[in-house]
Amino acid sequence: MTKKAVLMLAYGTPANTERMRCYLSDIRGGRPMSDEFVAEFKHRYDLIGGSPLTALTYEQAKKTGQELVRRGHNLPVYLGMRHWSPWIKDAVGHMMLHGIEEAVAIAMAPHYSKMSIGKYWEKVDEAQQMHGTSINFSFIDSWYQQPKFLDALDAHVRAGLEKFPAQERDGVKVVFSAHSLPERLKKMGDPYDDQLQHNARLAAERLGNIDWMFSYQSAAHTGEPWLGPQIEDVVVDLAKQGYKNVLVAPIGFVSDHVEILFDIDIEAKQIAAEHGVRLERIESMNSASLFIEAVADAIVEKITA
Repeated sequence: MTKKAVLMLAYGTPANTERMRCYLSDIRGGRPMSDEFVAEFKHRYDLIGGSPLTALTYEQAKKTGQELVRRGHNLPVYLGMRHWSPWIKDAVGHMMLHGIEEAVAIAMAPHYSKMSIGKYWEKVDEAQQMHGTSINFSFIDSWYQQPKFLDALDAHVRAGLEKFPAQERDGVKVVFSAHSLPERLKKMGDPYDDQLQHNARLAAERLGNIDWMFSYQSAAHTGEPWLGPQIEDVVVDLAKQGYKNVLVAPIGFVSDHVEILFDIDIEAKQIAAEHGVRLERIESMNSASLFIEAVADAIVEKITA
């Protein structure tokens, strides 16, 4: 019988700031960086008490495996990170040692871009070449339209709106957000922006009569235009328009990490407060049951396709 498995992929993060330079160097492909640049990221991690991303992704892998078993699919779930341990190359190596012949690969990011999800697939291919393996991988490019993912998003936004007094909820601006990427990708036909805009519309339709918009966040400073508008600018613009309450729904992220806990919870919230705006955020998916079911649904669809 063919031995099958699941490979769950995520971005990766160091356990502490002592290895921050190595981590950032991997992300930047070895390009030089200043001491001030590294210090800034250490500062951000210190402010949030360290990134919980690795622990949360391990929990997602565990819960997904349990959900698959519950459905009759007894598949081991391996975890590989793109920029830190457990590295993708090591996960593929372990799969080889365990005799895995076929696997479904899913990244913990629901929307496809060649620059994001495509890089995960490249890492898997590189790992196969390194180990001389020929595991038959089936890649899940995007899964944001999974009904239970939309159900989970709906529930999280509704819970987020309840953070505001009942009499003020009609005046809350819901801002869906995702990690920005260079604008040139859109011009090249990359589907990332279209998928995110579609996801936001689907979510808004389910929520009914809400005041919403879409924005990007966490753009890198690379000297080229990135997809916008950026959430820092959006918050200021909304304040000028008279908004007093904003709920951020980061649909491009599925776990708490620095781009949630610092970029939104600290930086964006501080900008909002300086302009007389109350900014709240929906809870991240992490290991919410509906979310885990959505991940399992995407995997089972690929298995049975």
